[in-house]
Amino acid sequence: MDTKQTIIPVLRIPDVEKAKEFYTDWLGFSIDREHRFGENFPLYCQIPKNGILIHLTEHYGDCIPGARIRIQMTGVSAFQQQLKEYRYY
Repeated sequence: MDTKQTIIPVLRIPDVEKAKEFYTDWLGFSIDREHRFGENFPLYCQIPKNGILIHLTEHYGDCIPGARIRIQMTGVSAFQQQLKEYRYY
């Protein structure tokens, strides 16, 4: 039996709208799953793009802000050319 192991980074987001602006509008990820335990509860979501999978969380205890991840990919130069100017960069 072939068992595939996948590492999925979980990154803390302090502001849902800014996170969506950054990850979906600027980097081109999509949001394919969102979960809240109830109305006005923190968001937990999954964002995929070209085989890359990241989880984003507003939950205070899940992880700390300021993490960095390195994602290995092909075509990084072409991807960089597609990026528009980002006002917070």
